[in-house]
Amino acid sequence: MTVTLTQGILIAVFALIAGFDFWLEGLYIFRPMIVCTVTGFLLGNLTMGIMAGGLTELAFAGLTPVGGTQPPNPVMAGIMTVVIAHTTGHSPAAAIGLALPFSILMQYIILFYYSIFPVFMTKLDRYAKEANTSAYTRVALLPTGIVMITYAVFTFLCVYAAQGPMRDLVNAMPVWLSHGFEIAGGILPAVGFGLLLKSMLKSDLIPYLLIGFTAACFIKFGNLMPVAVIGVAFALIEFNRTKKQNDNDQKIKKMIEESRLGGDEEDGI
Repeated sequence: MTVTLTQGILIAVFALIAGFDFWLEGLYIFRPMIVCTVTGFLLGNLTMGIMAGGLTELAFAGLTPVGGTQPPNPVMAGIMTVVIAHTTGHSPAAAIGLALPFSILMQYIILFYYSIFPVFMTKLDRYAKEANTSAYTRVALLPTGIVMITYAVFTFLCVYAAQGPMRDLVNAMPVWLSHGFEIAGGILPAVGFGLLLKSMLKSDLIPYLLIGFTAACFIKFGNLMPVAVIGVAFALIEFNRTKKQNDNDQKIKKMIEESRLGGDEEDGI
Protein backbone atom coordinates (compact mmCIF):
# COMPACT_ATOMS: atom_id res chain seq x y z
CA MET A 1 0.00 0.00 0.00
CA THR A 2 1.10 3.57 -0.65
CA VAL A 3 0.90 6.79 1.33
CA THR A 4 -1.07 9.51 -0.47
CA LEU A 5 -0.02 13.15 -0.57
CA THR A 6 -2.84 14.10 1.79
CA GLN A 7 -1.84 11.39 4.25
CA GLY A 8 1.79 12.50 4.03
CA ILE A 9 0.86 16.10 4.83
CA LEU A 10 -1.40 15.08 7.72
CA ILE A 11 1.27 12.86 9.23
CA ALA A 12 3.83 15.67 8.83
CA VAL A 13 1.49 18.08 10.65
CA PHE A 14 1.02 15.55 13.44
CA ALA A 15 4.81 15.06 13.61
CA LEU A 16 5.15 18.84 14.03
CA ILE A 17 2.76 18.71 17.01
CA ALA A 18 4.35 15.60 18.54
CA GLY A 19 7.85 17.01 18.02
CA PHE A 20 6.83 20.25 19.74
CA ASP A 21 5.47 18.21 22.65
CA PHE A 22 8.67 16.12 22.81
CA TRP A 23 10.77 19.30 22.84
CA LEU A 24 8.82 20.66 25.83
CA GLU A 25 7.67 17.32 27.32
CA GLY A 26 4.31 18.79 28.21
CA LEU A 27 1.40 16.50 27.27
CA TYR A 28 3.39 13.35 26.35
CA ILE A 29 1.72 13.11 22.97
CA PHE A 30 5.15 12.07 21.67
CA ARG A 31 5.00 8.63 23.29
CA PRO A 32 5.06 5.82 20.68
CA MET A 33 1.74 4.43 21.91
CA ILE A 34 -0.03 7.64 20.87
CA VAL A 35 2.13 8.38 17.82
CA CYS A 36 1.60 4.92 16.32
CA THR A 37 -2.13 4.97 17.01
CA VAL A 38 -2.64 8.39 15.40
CA THR A 39 -0.43 7.46 12.42
CA GLY A 40 -2.37 4.23 11.92
CA PHE A 41 -5.61 6.19 12.04
CA LEU A 42 -4.35 8.66 9.43
CA LEU A 43 -3.30 5.77 7.18
CA GLY A 44 -6.69 4.10 7.58
CA ASN A 45 -5.33 1.13 9.54
CA LEU A 46 -6.09 1.85 13.19
CA THR A 47 -5.72 -1.77 14.31
CA MET A 48 -2.16 -1.99 13.03
CA GLY A 49 -1.38 1.38 14.60
CA ILE A 50 -2.52 0.16 18.01
CA MET A 51 -0.53 -3.07 17.69
CA ALA A 52 2.59 -1.19 16.61
CA GLY A 53 2.04 1.32 19.42
CA GLY A 54 2.03 -1.37 22.08
CA LEU A 55 5.23 -2.97 20.79
CA THR A 56 7.08 0.31 20.21
CA GLU A 57 6.02 1.73 23.58
CA LEU A 58 7.50 -1.30 25.33
CA ALA A 59 10.72 -0.92 23.34
CA PHE A 60 11.02 2.73 24.44
CA ALA A 61 9.65 2.25 27.96
CA GLY A 62 13.02 2.55 29.67
CA LEU A 63 14.57 5.09 27.29
CA THR A 64 14.24 8.65 28.55
CA PRO A 65 16.39 11.76 27.95
CA VAL A 66 18.77 12.52 30.82
CA GLY A 67 20.40 15.96 30.59
CA GLY A 68 22.05 16.26 27.19
CA THR A 69 21.80 12.53 26.52
CA GLN A 70 19.20 11.63 23.91
CA PRO A 71 17.85 8.13 23.20
CA PRO A 72 16.60 7.24 19.70
CA ASN A 73 13.76 9.59 18.81
CA PRO A 74 10.39 8.09 19.87
CA VAL A 75 8.34 10.25 17.48
CA MET A 76 10.10 9.05 14.34
CA ALA A 77 10.26 5.49 15.68
CA GLY A 78 6.48 5.43 16.12
CA ILE A 79 5.66 7.07 12.79
CA MET A 80 8.07 5.02 10.68
CA THR A 81 7.15 1.72 12.34
CA VAL A 82 3.56 2.14 11.21
CA VAL A 83 4.50 3.58 7.79
CA ILE A 84 6.94 0.77 7.00
CA ALA A 85 4.48 -1.89 8.11
CA HIS A 86 1.75 -0.20 6.05
CA THR A 87 3.75 0.25 2.84
CA THR A 88 5.74 -3.01 2.82
CA GLY A 89 3.30 -5.46 4.37
CA HIS A 90 5.78 -6.49 7.08
CA SER A 91 4.62 -7.12 10.63
CA PRO A 92 4.89 -4.30 13.20
CA ALA A 93 7.57 -6.31 15.03
CA ALA A 94 9.80 -6.37 11.93
CA ALA A 95 9.01 -2.72 11.18
CA ILE A 96 10.39 -1.63 14.57
CA GLY A 97 13.88 -2.74 13.59
CA LEU A 98 13.56 -1.15 10.15
CA ALA A 99 12.38 2.14 11.68
CA LEU A 100 15.37 2.52 14.02
CA PRO A 101 17.66 4.21 11.42
CA PHE A 102 15.10 7.01 10.98
CA SER A 103 14.78 7.31 14.75
CA ILE A 104 18.55 7.46 15.27
CA LEU A 105 18.98 10.02 12.49
CA MET A 106 16.43 12.31 14.14
CA GLN A 107 18.21 11.76 17.44
CA TYR A 108 21.45 13.14 15.94
CA ILE A 109 19.61 16.11 14.43
CA ILE A 110 18.26 17.02 17.88
CA LEU A 111 21.73 16.62 19.41
CA PHE A 112 23.07 18.94 16.71
CA TYR A 113 20.47 21.52 17.66
CA TYR A 114 21.49 21.21 21.31
CA SER A 115 25.02 22.11 20.22
CA ILE A 116 24.17 25.18 18.10
CA PHE A 117 21.21 26.70 19.95
CA PRO A 118 23.39 28.21 22.72
CA VAL A 119 24.46 30.85 20.14
CA PHE A 120 21.11 32.52 20.78
CA MET A 121 22.04 33.16 24.43
CA THR A 122 24.16 36.21 23.57
CA LYS A 123 21.23 37.95 21.95
CA LEU A 124 18.89 36.89 24.75
CA ASP A 125 21.23 38.38 27.34
CA ARG A 126 21.43 41.63 25.38
CA TYR A 127 17.66 41.91 24.92
CA ALA A 128 17.14 41.14 28.60
CA LYS A 129 19.47 43.99 29.60
CA GLU A 130 17.67 46.31 27.20
CA ALA A 131 14.25 45.13 28.49
CA ASN A 132 13.25 44.47 24.87
CA THR A 133 10.54 41.93 25.59
CA SER A 134 9.25 41.55 22.03
CA ALA A 135 12.71 40.78 20.58
CA TYR A 136 13.49 38.52 23.54
CA THR A 137 10.29 36.54 22.94
CA ARG A 138 11.03 36.11 19.23
CA VAL A 139 14.55 34.83 19.82
CA ALA A 140 13.43 32.57 22.69
CA LEU A 141 10.77 30.94 20.51
CA LEU A 142 13.00 30.64 17.43
CA PRO A 143 14.67 27.31 18.46
CA THR A 144 11.29 25.74 19.12
CA GLY A 145 10.05 26.86 15.70
CA ILE A 146 13.14 25.40 14.01
CA VAL A 147 12.61 22.07 15.76
CA MET A 148 8.92 21.94 14.78
CA ILE A 149 9.65 22.69 11.11
CA THR A 150 12.43 20.08 11.11
CA TYR A 151 10.04 17.42 12.37
CA ALA A 152 7.45 18.27 9.72
CA VAL A 153 9.90 18.39 6.79
CA PHE A 154 11.88 15.31 7.84
CA THR A 155 8.70 13.30 8.38
CA PHE A 156 7.19 14.30 5.04
CA LEU A 157 10.37 13.34 3.20
CA CYS A 158 10.55 9.96 4.93
CA VAL A 159 6.84 9.12 4.80
CA TYR A 160 5.85 10.37 1.35
CA ALA A 161 8.80 11.41 -0.80
CA ALA A 162 11.02 8.42 -0.02
CA GLN A 163 8.35 5.75 0.28
CA GLY A 164 9.10 4.24 -3.14
CA PRO A 165 12.85 3.69 -2.64
CA MET A 166 12.23 2.63 0.95
CA ARG A 167 9.65 0.05 -0.11
CA ASP A 168 11.89 -1.28 -2.88
CA LEU A 169 14.83 -1.57 -0.46
CA VAL A 170 12.82 -3.46 2.14
CA ASN A 171 11.24 -5.78 -0.43
CA ALA A 172 14.67 -6.47 -1.95
CA MET A 173 16.03 -7.74 1.35
CA PRO A 174 16.65 -11.49 1.50
CA VAL A 175 14.32 -13.57 3.62
CA TRP A 176 16.94 -14.25 6.29
CA LEU A 177 17.57 -10.53 6.78
CA SER A 178 13.86 -9.68 6.99
CA HIS A 179 13.41 -12.51 9.46
CA GLY A 180 16.33 -11.13 11.47
CA PHE A 181 14.68 -7.73 11.69
CA GLU A 182 11.47 -9.43 12.82
CA ILE A 183 13.32 -11.28 15.59
CA ALA A 184 15.11 -8.09 16.64
CA GLY A 185 11.81 -6.22 16.67
CA GLY A 186 10.32 -8.91 18.88
CA ILE A 187 13.22 -8.69 21.32
CA LEU A 188 13.29 -4.88 21.58
CA PRO A 189 10.07 -4.61 23.64
CA ALA A 190 11.51 -7.06 26.17
CA VAL A 191 14.75 -5.07 26.30
CA GLY A 192 12.87 -1.80 26.81
CA PHE A 193 10.72 -3.28 29.56
CA GLY A 194 13.85 -4.74 31.17
CA LEU A 195 15.48 -1.29 31.23
CA LEU A 196 12.35 0.11 32.85
CA LEU A 197 12.36 -2.61 35.52
CA LYS A 198 16.05 -2.00 36.20
CA SER A 199 15.31 1.54 37.36
CA MET A 200 11.90 0.99 38.97
CA LEU A 201 11.73 -2.55 40.36
CA LYS A 202 12.13 -2.99 44.11
CA SER A 203 12.79 -6.27 45.87
CA ASP A 204 9.47 -6.18 47.74
CA LEU A 205 7.59 -5.85 44.41
CA ILE A 206 9.17 -8.89 42.75
CA PRO A 207 6.37 -11.26 43.93
CA TYR A 208 3.82 -9.14 42.06
CA LEU A 209 5.97 -9.27 38.92
CA LEU A 210 6.17 -13.07 39.14
CA ILE A 211 2.41 -13.37 39.67
CA GLY A 212 1.68 -11.16 36.65
CA PHE A 213 4.21 -12.99 34.47
CA THR A 214 2.76 -16.37 35.41
CA ALA A 215 -0.81 -15.21 34.82
CA ALA A 216 0.03 -13.73 31.40
CA CYS A 217 2.03 -16.72 30.15
CA PHE A 218 0.38 -19.80 31.57
CA ILE A 219 -3.32 -18.96 32.07
CA LYS A 220 -5.60 -19.05 29.04
CA PHE A 221 -7.17 -15.63 28.49
CA GLY A 222 -8.89 -14.19 25.43
CA ASN A 223 -6.96 -10.96 26.08
CA LEU A 224 -4.77 -9.41 28.77
CA MET A 225 -7.56 -7.45 30.43
CA PRO A 226 -7.86 -9.96 33.34
CA VAL A 227 -4.13 -9.59 33.99
CA ALA A 228 -4.52 -5.81 34.02
CA VAL A 229 -7.40 -6.12 36.52
CA ILE A 230 -5.25 -8.35 38.72
CA GLY A 231 -2.48 -5.74 38.52
CA VAL A 232 -4.88 -2.96 39.55
CA ALA A 233 -6.10 -5.08 42.47
CA PHE A 234 -2.55 -5.68 43.71
CA ALA A 235 -1.72 -1.99 43.23
CA LEU A 236 -4.71 -1.01 45.41
CA ILE A 237 -3.68 -3.56 48.05
CA GLU A 238 -0.13 -2.19 48.10
CA PHE A 239 -1.40 1.41 48.18
CA ASN A 240 -3.75 0.76 51.12
CA ARG A 241 -1.09 -1.23 52.99
CA THR A 242 1.46 1.55 52.57
CA LYS A 243 -1.07 4.20 53.58
CA LYS A 244 -2.01 2.25 56.71
CA GLN A 245 1.65 1.76 57.57
CA ASN A 246 2.33 5.48 57.20
CA ASP A 247 -0.67 6.33 59.38
CA ASN A 248 0.55 3.94 62.09
CA ASP A 249 4.05 5.40 61.91
CA GLN A 250 2.64 8.90 62.35
CA LYS A 251 0.58 7.78 65.36
CA ILE A 252 3.58 6.12 66.98
CA LYS A 253 5.72 9.18 66.33
CA LYS A 254 3.06 11.41 67.87
CA MET A 255 2.77 9.17 70.95
CA ILE A 256 6.56 9.21 71.43
CA GLU A 257 6.64 13.01 71.21
CA GLU A 258 3.76 13.33 73.69
CA SER A 259 5.45 10.93 76.12
CA ARG A 260 8.67 12.93 75.95
CA LEU A 261 6.81 16.18 76.68
CA GLY A 262 5.04 14.56 79.62
CA GLY A 263 8.35 13.28 80.99
CA ASP A 264 9.91 16.75 80.88
CA GLU A 265 7.01 18.19 82.90
CA GLU A 266 7.34 15.51 85.57
CA ASP A 267 11.08 16.18 85.88
CA GLY A 268 10.34 19.90 86.31
CA ILE A 269 7.87 19.21 89.12
